[in-house]
Formats: sequence, C-alpha cells, structure tokens
Amino acid sequence: MKETTVQELKKMIDENVDFQLVDVRRSDEFEFANLGGELIPLDTVPQNVEKFARDKQVVVQCRSGKRSADAIHFLEQNHRFDNLYNLKGGILAWSDEIDPSVPKY
Repeated sequence: MKETTVQELKKMIDENVDFQLVDVRRSDEFEFANLGGELIPLDTVPQNVEKFARDKQVVVQCRSGKRSADAIHFLEQNHRFDNLYNLKGGILAWSDEIDPSVPKY
C-alpha cells in the first residue's frame, strides 16, 4: 500500500496540486476536527466507490491511519484502484507535525 506523509500532504495543498482528500472517519469525528476532505465514512465505502477519483491521486485519511488503510485495501482488492495513498499517522500526525490547532481525540 502506498503512503504519504503529512508533510507531503501539506506541500500538495500549498502547491494547489489537483488531488482528492477523502476522510473515512465517522461524521461526529469529522465535525470535531477535519482537514477539509470529503467525508465518506468507512462503513459506507462499498456504497460510494464511484466517489473515489480514478484520474488523480487520492489521499485517504482517518484518525491514525488504520481505517484509511482498511478502505484502501478494500478498494484495491475489489475495485482495482491504483491511485490511493494512505495518510501515514492520520489526523493525529497532522496535529502533531503540521497544525497543533487541530484538536486531537
């Protein structure tokens, strides 16, 4: 599975790279703290496969990286995606290394 770091994600945002950021946490977690990605909770991924871009890099994130890895594994195994990147450390790493104003839970 391909991964990207929070530093690489920040650079992509700063440079206006055309990519998709998908957050697979629950809606209550997303409301508490998010990075501006599109919310597609992990348990709804199978019903929302068409919402994941195939023509550009997709960074999938969650709290720590486990649920996003599960989502990527499902999409790669069942739908042959090859453009998905797991955000290493998730929103916790973002808060620790990029923006401490993003609350941790």
